[in-house]
Amino acid sequence: MKRFTHIDPATVDEAVFLLGEYQGAARVIAGGSDLVGGLKDNLWMRYPQAVINLKRIPGLRDIRAEADGLHLGALATLTEVAESAAVRDGWPGLAEAAGRTGSPLLRNIGTIAGNICQENRCWYFRYPHKLGGRIDCVRKGGTRCLAVTGDHRYHSIFGAVKKCIAVNPGDTAPALVALGAVVRTSKRAIPIDGFFSAELGPQSTVLDHDEIVTEVFVPLPEKGAASAFKKIAIRKSIDFAVVNCAAAVTLVDGDVAAARICLNGVHNNPRRCEASEAVLIGRPLNEETAGEAGELAVAQARPLLMNAFKVPMARTIVADTLLACA
Repeated sequence: MKRFTHIDPATVDEAVFLLGEYQGAARVIAGGSDLVGGLKDNLWMRYPQAVINLKRIPGLRDIRAEADGLHLGALATLTEVAESAAVRDGWPGLAEAAGRTGSPLLRNIGTIAGNICQENRCWYFRYPHKLGGRIDCVRKGGTRCLAVTGDHRYHSIFGAVKKCIAVNPGDTAPALVALGAVVRTSKRAIPIDGFFSAELGPQSTVLDHDEIVTEVFVPLPEKGAASAFKKIAIRKSIDFAVVNCAAAVTLVDGDVAAARICLNGVHNNPRRCEASEAVLIGRPLNEETAGEAGELAVAQARPLLMNAFKVPMARTIVADTLLACA
């Protein structure tokens, strides 16, 4: 690990000021489960000059269920989210997603904001500098994506974004999309559908270099609403998802009145399945309609040679997640 300046701001405003002073040459640390690995492996073409520690700023770890919905402090750990009685009772899909992220040790240190802000997952992008030099892939400003002609087993089945076929690895991300969350930062409120962006180089979100997530807000579910999360991973207890899915469905008199479905691990950004949502409206939620929704979810898939197996996985996990909502 190279040398860097470590700073402990006392407030969000101080942290934002420091990020502005470093002009993109600093990174924030919350839990550190993703950042520390990047620092050790020297992944980036520009090594950070400073690390801004958010853990000593008060008020960023609260979990509160209020009249308008669920307020998750940015530094609430994944274990705390998964084990919160309020989250389990009102937003079970999110509790399940948080509880399926990583290992118990990682969930104890990883935060809800860190999980949605982590960089995309690709072994070429994350190749350690100490093993012969980091790989200058297109996501780091290079000219090509080595995964397209290389090993792309777990990469995008819906094409590239600016030549990159890495996938978003978050488990809580699809749950928050399905639940219509809002990410609140030091400068604005961002609806979750507009939060993720693979078009901006290494980062996976629209956050500015001097912007910090302070809270994730999830609105109250409607009467008759249910949510669920499903995940397929090589090692169930620890690995990133090969494919995961979250859904939130509102039933009125046995028929679907509203639905939000999100796949992840299949594209650069969490992928809303809007055609699948539309086909459910006004119909009962059963194996037939869930199966139709699964088919529509992968209708536009364009898998490569080595990852075509993810298409039936995605189709099936959409149907299974919807049936879990029923």
